[in-house]
Amino acid sequence: MEKTSIEIEVGQKKITLETGELALQATSSILARTGDTMVLVTVVEGKDIDLGYFPLSVEYVERLYAGGRIKGSRWVKREGRPSDDAILTARIIDRSIRPLFPKEYKKQVQIVITVLSVDGENEPDILSLIATSAALAISPIPWAGPVSAVRMGFVKEAGNGKMEYIVNPGRAEMEFSELDLIASQTAEKTLMLEAGIKEESEEIVIEAIKKAQEANSQVILEINKLVKKIGAKKTEVKKDAVLYETIKKIEKNYKAEVDALIPLRVSKESGSGGEDLVDKIYEHEKMANPDDAPDKKTISKALESVLFALIRENIIKKSKRPDGRKIDQLREISSQVSVLPRTHGSGVFQRGNTQALTIATLGSPRLEQLIESAEGEETKSYMHHYSMPPYSVGEAGRMGTPSRREIGHGALAERALEPVIPDQKTFPYTIRVVSEILSSNGSTSMAATCGSTLALMDAGVPIKSPIAGIAMGLMTLEEKYVILTDILGLEDFSGDMDFKVAGSDKGITAIQLDVKINGITIDQITETLAGAKKARLFILEKMLATISKSREEVSTYAPKIEQLQIPVDKIGEVIGPGGRVIKNIISQTGATVDVEDDGTVTISASGEESVEKAVEWINGLIREIEPGEIFENAEVKRILPFGAFVEVLPGKEGMVHVSKMSTEYVKNPEDVLSIGDKVKVRVVEIDDQGRMNLSMLFGEDADSGGRPPRREGGDGPPRREDSGGRPPRRDFGDRNQRSEGRREDSAERNPHPLAMQFRREKQEQRKRESLFRKPR
Repeated sequence: MEKTSIEIEVGQKKITLETGELALQATSSILARTGDTMVLVTVVEGKDIDLGYFPLSVEYVERLYAGGRIKGSRWVKREGRPSDDAILTARIIDRSIRPLFPKEYKKQVQIVITVLSVDGENEPDILSLIATSAALAISPIPWAGPVSAVRMGFVKEAGNGKMEYIVNPGRAEMEFSELDLIASQTAEKTLMLEAGIKEESEEIVIEAIKKAQEANSQVILEINKLVKKIGAKKTEVKKDAVLYETIKKIEKNYKAEVDALIPLRVSKESGSGGEDLVDKIYEHEKMANPDDAPDKKTISKALESVLFALIRENIIKKSKRPDGRKIDQLREISSQVSVLPRTHGSGVFQRGNTQALTIATLGSPRLEQLIESAEGEETKSYMHHYSMPPYSVGEAGRMGTPSRREIGHGALAERALEPVIPDQKTFPYTIRVVSEILSSNGSTSMAATCGSTLALMDAGVPIKSPIAGIAMGLMTLEEKYVILTDILGLEDFSGDMDFKVAGSDKGITAIQLDVKINGITIDQITETLAGAKKARLFILEKMLATISKSREEVSTYAPKIEQLQIPVDKIGEVIGPGGRVIKNIISQTGATVDVEDDGTVTISASGEESVEKAVEWINGLIREIEPGEIFENAEVKRILPFGAFVEVLPGKEGMVHVSKMSTEYVKNPEDVLSIGDKVKVRVVEIDDQGRMNLSMLFGEDADSGGRPPRREGGDGPPRREDSGGRPPRRDFGDRNQRSEGRREDSAERNPHPLAMQFRREKQEQRKRESLFRKPR
């Protein structure tokens, strides 16, 4: 194949699609580029495998080399399992292309998207979807594409003072966007929507979808030009004649019995029910046509096809839903909070037979999730995880790592709540929410969203608005269609659309659309969003009757957290040399202390007392102490021969010299003080090296400087004039002058009076010791 390339302009950015040079043994391949972001998409058609569903697999492979990075782990340098973001991108691509494959086509198709280069500005997900569409379009694989996708942003106040919709915004633009919407579309209809929205109205969302349609139509036009140049002839797919004939026989001979199966399938999401009828039809067909009788697998497929067609016909022609509800009627709703005694917050939300138990856990900011990708590292302080075990549908099955579906549903509920989660300055916690699906019969992701709101409010998280969600469905028959509110699992399987909408009473926060047909129109989207809003407000009313607002306090079992903002130049004082100060705070208080580069200090502990003690300690460390300040309960920490070191604030000590301890002569500081004593002290001075001199003298005593009065007798050290009859000292002449000179030199070298006093005390101590030294 010759090297061929095209350029497409989308939202003032150029996309280049190239083929014929790389991965030539694949069925088809496309190398796509926008800016310095590049992806390689390969499509391979495999063998015919009848698994009961179309065996399409989409793998999105992130390589750290794409961003010039090496994995941070010390021992493992190879990329591991796909990240959640990679799985979600693969799901978006799968959901965008799957509806356009013929239902009769059963060959294995594997699509691998490898991210080769990222520039940090242009996201590779949209580029990957467009490249996948082009690779399928030029391949011989039967597919009713091409499709295209764009990301839509929305800025309320752009530079011109007006609202602005942005096609494929960059990262810098997305910081100001109220909308993050990915729309996959054909030239006329919408196939897939995935959106996170900051409580905006339905009208804004609809306008964004319309503008996405305009941009996508231009991309599809260019891909079709590439197909005309190098596209391979599509493989013809023949219909299964045996299946078609079996469907006709069941419709003719067993329609009433199929109709009787509907009530059996209403209460369960699994496909069980009808096994006896399959056996009956098989035995009858085997007796009538021993040589040409269809097998049980074919009969089961035909039976399900007739069942789904009957449900569709009942809804569109008779407005009769499988469980007897009206078209826009919700199932019975109930909810509870505080159902688990030791968790930080919990809630149960039930809609019909769909039941979700959600638990909220609060933790220290240091427990936030670190995410490593080719574009760098980022952290998440709010996470939502979703689990749907086999028992939720009444089956026994394998338990293991989360499936792609579970990861996708958890991400949807996370996206729905994200706009109302308080920032860490307001609520300095890492938040993890887990939804356990206890029973499933349609719309478990929206039940998880509602349950998350209940659990967060029960945990005392001050969310900005309560969030609820609903799943809407679609049944089409020729030119007619009906929009369904709150679809059952059976209506999901037999219908054409699963449109999930979450939001508050102010607006939408999340959207997820999947279809099984070749797309839906703007009118159908508008009608669906209107019905979803009505249902959402009804559900919110029911939820708020259970818990009207977030609790004032977090659970007694949740960690207690405080945040301080300290000057950046004080960070060193809090940490200390080699981290000694902060380690001491942690060991003494039992609290966890984290210091950020911007001066944010987060203190967390299981008890309020530990947090308060650590906060007081840190505030003391950064506080500027002024001369003249008085501290009532300063604690004696160390005693030396010439004085005592006293802690006036946690981590801040000063020295009280013996001359400042009492108006009387103090020979030994231990005669006045003991370690651990609480004393009242006054700050005398703070020298140029930050050392603090303290005094225990106040008022007139302080004015005397702490010197003992001249005595007339009694105890105390004798004055030199009162020699007690001893002869006067000899005059050493030059020797005294030399000694005086040495003292002056020493004073110049270390002029601080405390140092001189310490030196004199040491000299006196050595003299005393020499008196008692035994002769050799």
